[in-house]
Amino acid sequence: MIKYIVGLLFLCMPILVQAAPEQVWQQSMQLAQKGQDRQAIALLEGAILQSEQSTVWTQRFDIAKRLLKLRRDAKVNSTYNTLIPNSRNQYDILMQDWLQQHPIPAVEDSIMPGLLAAIIPGAGHVWLGRWRDAGVAAMLVWPLLILTFWAARRDMGPVTVFFALITAWLWSGTVFSATSLAERGDFELYYAWWQEAWVASGLPSKPW
Repeated sequence: MIKYIVGLLFLCMPILVQAAPEQVWQQSMQLAQKGQDRQAIALLEGAILQSEQSTVWTQRFDIAKRLLKLRRDAKVNSTYNTLIPNSRNQYDILMQDWLQQHPIPAVEDSIMPGLLAAIIPGAGHVWLGRWRDAGVAAMLVWPLLILTFWAARRDMGPVTVFFALITAWLWSGTVFSATSLAERGDFELYYAWWQEAWVASGLPSKPW
């Protein structure tokens, strides 16, 4: 990871030496708009190293870098954190009041929907309030589960194994679906909060 970032910085150095702060900012925002947060962060870090510590552009690069790191952690690692304000950065000061009034949204653990879906087909989706998906999950798994027990009671060896394998495959799919939907819902809730935090900071561009 460190080698990758250092490599990006070396690639970015010629751009940073020749480009004005406005150009570096536009390039980093274009990368972020394409979802290339890692490259945008590396470009901003290089710009911070090349610029003076007290300039407005340095402060913009700094808070944008930290906010993009929050988005990347949420997207890649499902880690939902809030920004720790820097009192020396005017954009952080501008955002402090907003952060106090809009705390980071509580996200639900995806373990519970997955566990419920593993115990009862469709229960994980019910927990998430997705009744239509719960019905689909139940219609997929319950009939085959009944057929599996029916074949087992009649000692229909290969048929029982066939139904059991199909049931296990579909059931595991509903567990994965419930877990994925929970994680996606958490990210969407967090991302909406994150976008408002970016706007509250007063930065001149939006990376989405």
